[in-house]
Amino acid sequence: MTAFLDAVVTGGLALVVLALAMAFVRLWRGPSLPDRVVALDMMTMAMVAFGGLAAIRFDTPQVLDVSLVLALVAFLATVALARFAERNVAGEDNND
Repeated sequence: MTAFLDAVVTGGLALVVLALAMAFVRLWRGPSLPDRVVALDMMTMAMVAFGGLAAIRFDTPQVLDVSLVLALVAFLATVALARFAERNVAGEDNND
């Protein structure tokens, strides 16, 4: 790996860690369920990006398989949480 690519990947890893930290703050503080769902989705996508960058940095393509599975599970979890949130909102509207 060239020195330039090494620097770019290392910088990318640092930015992904920063994005993870910011998404965790949004997950912790909320204030609403949709905010938390989006923050959780952001965290999982940042972990997928981290896995991809780590695979490049450490020359381990096996990590890409883990990242791919995480992306698929994250998609399904986001759909499930969106349905849950939609039912919660619909249930609150019917109680009025």
